[in-house]
Amino acid sequence: MKKVLIYNAHLMPMTDAAIACGFLAAEDGKIASLGEMSDCPAQDGFDVCVDAAGGYLMPGLIDAHTHLGLYEDGLGFEGADGNEDTDPATPQMRVIDGINPMERSFEEARAAGVTCCAVSPGSANPMGGQIAVIKTSGHWIDRMIVQQPAAIKCALGENPKAVYHDKDETPVTRMATAAILRETLKKAQEYDERCRRAQEDPDEDAPDYEIKYDALLPLLHGEIPAHIHAHRADDIFTGLRICKEFGIRPVIVHGTEGHKIAEDLAELGVPVLSGPFLTDRSKPELRDLTERSPGLLSAAGVKVAITTDHPETPVKYLRRCAAVAAEQGMDETEALRAITCYPAEILGLSDRIGALKVGLDADLALFSDHPFAFRSHTVLTVCGGNIVFEAER
Repeated sequence: MKKVLIYNAHLMPMTDAAIACGFLAAEDGKIASLGEMSDCPAQDGFDVCVDAAGGYLMPGLIDAHTHLGLYEDGLGFEGADGNEDTDPATPQMRVIDGINPMERSFEEARAAGVTCCAVSPGSANPMGGQIAVIKTSGHWIDRMIVQQPAAIKCALGENPKAVYHDKDETPVTRMATAAILRETLKKAQEYDERCRRAQEDPDEDAPDYEIKYDALLPLLHGEIPAHIHAHRADDIFTGLRICKEFGIRPVIVHGTEGHKIAEDLAELGVPVLSGPFLTDRSKPELRDLTERSPGLLSAAGVKVAITTDHPETPVKYLRRCAAVAAEQGMDETEALRAITCYPAEILGLSDRIGALKVGLDADLALFSDHPFAFRSHTVLTVCGGNIVFEAER
């Protein structure tokens, strides 16, 4: 793996103070050192040296909620692999088995400085499957995984209702959606208890293997959270109610009306993956969609990550989404953190990604100007210490 040096850069570490003119060195796929130009090492010790010429260097961008590679660009049913809508509870579905890393949106993501994404099943089912966090560079998904499973996808509100109403099957109400979640989680608890008793007592028979309930054990044990698709405030509260009943850590996905209950979310310490908001109000529960939402949530003390929900908004526009949030009142630094260190923290991966810090993965994005400047463009993207995009000069 090559040793890389980027110098004469405006460093934006995200978790530490900015450095107006500095360097960053990467070795063995990790950030080895960074600091002021006065401390810059000699170039002859590196395989690749890049003069940033005053450009802005920041951590590779992170989108904490996408369907990247699940809904292939330019295809219909043949390339749609996000919803196994033949059963309303499918926690055993692993999203990595449906991702096509060769789909061209990955290339567009790298060209936009996006180096890491959480990829989630869709929201047709009340319980849709296992979310994975992956790098955007690679052609073999097994070698792109950062964490699998990273969370269990749940969905409330219009989407499950609409999908199963068309089938004339349950759930067609919000009550039934919540009941399916409770039933599945309760059965998983009982399965877990029987497995535990069998391990502790040789006279106890172990239950037959149940892939559906086995998939929920990391969730019930607190190892991973539930990512809950919810737009309306009442649906958000339903998700929190169920999580409290089962001792599950919640993360709210979308949270379109989250700004209406921002103080409650802040009090409970519940993070929100806010977005997409560069889109139309395509259904009734989006009637209060506003670009001001992430700023209002952040101001109330909620930890916010901004998401594109790719392909709803293409992931290549993640930086633009954060810029719009800043234009609409979100603190500029918080908006930048909402696409770097905050999604890393919400995903439980801040020890690997999301900041410019020694020992973290060398996932980097170099922009020609401030990331929110209208004409700023990606100059260089580095993923795991490898240059995966370089603009023509």
